[in-house]
Amino acid sequence: MKPIAHEFMVQTRYPYLTPSAQSQQLPQPPLQLPLPADAPLIALPKPQDFSTPAIDLFTAIVNRRSVRQYTDTPLTLEELAFLLWCTQGVKEVSPRGFTLRTVPSAGARHAFETVLLINSVQGVEPGLYRYACLEHALLDLAAGPDINERLTQACLGQNQVRTSAVTFFWIAVVERMAWRYSERSYRYLHLDAGHVCQNLYLAAEAIGCGVCAIAAFNDEGVNTTLKIDGENQFAIYIASLGKR
Repeated sequence: MKPIAHEFMVQTRYPYLTPSAQSQQLPQPPLQLPLPADAPLIALPKPQDFSTPAIDLFTAIVNRRSVRQYTDTPLTLEELAFLLWCTQGVKEVSPRGFTLRTVPSAGARHAFETVLLINSVQGVEPGLYRYACLEHALLDLAAGPDINERLTQACLGQNQVRTSAVTFFWIAVVERMAWRYSERSYRYLHLDAGHVCQNLYLAAEAIGCGVCAIAAFNDEGVNTTLKIDGENQFAIYIASLGKR
């Protein structure tokens, strides 16, 4: 019997794909998950206003490494905005109904939502937030005072989540990718996650931060805590971050 992973690679080859929603001329999903009506948003500094120090790409790549221990120094709101823009920032909304962002994505589908466990950012109460990329703003998800501990435990007790300034949770919205690529979309979701996290690593170098990418987590625990179903939407990748 072939391993499940082998069967996945076989069954997502082109000859086995079912017709995509796009090929059936069905409408594409929204570019981001809807925001609650009249939800108060925390506006973020705009990219053109960033004053982050310049760092050459060679230095950023040489210095890049996973960091699990952070100082108590909080991030500024501008630094958080910079990191969010570097990982999922919208540069342009095309009249054809797709976004051009700061990271590559298969077919410009950009199927991720960014959820943040914020522990130490100046001017922002600790808690759980969603990045509204089209508005370049934060939505408070009102997850309760114990959200840090619940997510730390769902990440198998990894202490860098507990002590981070911010931990990024990237949520895959399957229909956004599957609209064009049907079953093969699961391959592309995982590739896209790597693009996003690498941008976070490199951007963090410019502001004196370290990152630790996390793929070892309790899927059901994280999905349940984030109130997503684990099928149509699921946590695909996580990264803790804090000042070195």
